[in-house]
Amino acid sequence: MTTVHERVLPFRPTSLDDGGHDGAASGGGGSDPVALGRRLRHHRRAAGLTLADVATRAGLSASALSLLENGRRETKVSTLTALAGALAVDVQQLLSPGAPSRRAALEVRWERAQRSPGFETLGIPSVRVGPGLADDALEALVGLYESVVGLQQHRTATPEYARLANAELRRLMREADNYFPHIETLAAELVRVVDHSHGPVTREAVSRIARHAGFEIEQVPDLPASTRTVTDLEHRRIYVPVRGGHDLRATALQALGHVVLEHEPPRDYAEFLAQRVEINYFAAAVLLPESSAVPFLQRAKTERDIALEDLRDAYAVSYETAAHRFCNLATRHLDLQVHFMRTSADGVIYKAYENDGVRFPMDATGAIEGARVCRAWTARVVFERPQGEVYHQYTDTGRGTFWCTAVAEQTPAGRFSVSMGVPFSQVRWMRGRETTERRVSRCPDPRCCTQPPPELAARWQGRVWPSARAHSHLLAVMPPGVFPGVDDTEVLRFVAEHAEPGGPT
Repeated sequence: MTTVHERVLPFRPTSLDDGGHDGAASGGGGSDPVALGRRLRHHRRAAGLTLADVATRAGLSASALSLLENGRRETKVSTLTALAGALAVDVQQLLSPGAPSRRAALEVRWERAQRSPGFETLGIPSVRVGPGLADDALEALVGLYESVVGLQQHRTATPEYARLANAELRRLMREADNYFPHIETLAAELVRVVDHSHGPVTREAVSRIARHAGFEIEQVPDLPASTRTVTDLEHRRIYVPVRGGHDLRATALQALGHVVLEHEPPRDYAEFLAQRVEINYFAAAVLLPESSAVPFLQRAKTERDIALEDLRDAYAVSYETAAHRFCNLATRHLDLQVHFMRTSADGVIYKAYENDGVRFPMDATGAIEGARVCRAWTARVVFERPQGEVYHQYTDTGRGTFWCTAVAEQTPAGRFSVSMGVPFSQVRWMRGRETTERRVSRCPDPRCCTQPPPELAARWQGRVWPSARAHSHLLAVMPPGVFPGVDDTEVLRFVAEHAEPGGPT
């Protein structure tokens, strides 16, 4: 199937060059005992000498030399000089960067791998490198290890990788105008199964859709705390919480979306994000079917009265779901360019999309998640209004004037605003265009928001020491595992308990 996702930073394991040298792997200097040991062994064997021969000439015991060759002991300068004399080579040949042969390079990489702190956690047995281990077998071991580590590095994504992945995913969405026909088609087929034509999709209809796909939806009070849903693929059950802060229809459909869209376990964090986008899209496409939502919006455009709150109320969904769905359909079916944001009360962007030319705050990578919105933008001004009130505003920016509508609501994770906007040239189709609320944003000019007013700075600069509240979800390393943030042991125990006859209900 076609997916939203394209790999952002594909893993490329370190490769051996044609000459068999691997300077990057060797550490690039004689201070690395493993690389030095391999060079000693290479020159000893090239000279046709035994351990005892070289050890005697250098004034060492054979066991001491063996430890040096295996990289298990540091060497002194005097010992290194004696060994160079015993091998009839220059000291610099023993200290030169890179391994002396392809085989030596492989041995260095494998030895270093086995000594790495996380090697035992991979479940790979240790393998002693000796003359009986063929070159191709050793190369296979090294390649497999580096591939496994590379996958772990992607799954345990750093904040930088996560931001790059978000930026790339947003680019793909913008190029598609946030509209994905293959997901629309799959959703439409399931909506037809329950003969739904208009109005809210009921919980019963969602259950029938799930049964058509071969699954039963079960509400449970003991869902693992690290999950929103759990799907037992063997017994074809989707477990959802008895209650919570989310629409259970959407929650169940998102879980079903993984099955319908034929997702496989994500290979990295970028694919995890892409799958999240796809299942959210799928759920919204079922709850607000294209076949009825588009005529609904087209009538509103004809009447110059498009309002997200009408879409929300007509389909009994959240304001955020209505905003997401509007952004899916607006460009393709209404010829409108839009932008969307989900923003915390302190102005931090959690989600965003745009194809209307608005300029979001962003970092050097082009990522906007974690950036702070200008105080003059609708997404922040709305927090000054009563909770749940729909607020409209014009904002003059360096990229032009934009009209926005927003709602701020309390969630289990705190207060968030959901805002959607269009360029001034397209505001004639929107309800609320008559608003007199208008602000000016000069961001990213620091004098707009980030720098305090001169009178405040003159009085208090240097006299205050705040302790910042870190946004740990944006700064911390992403949790490891196939499904980031999920406690695998907790989930498997839950499924095992519920799969047994007479288990928890």
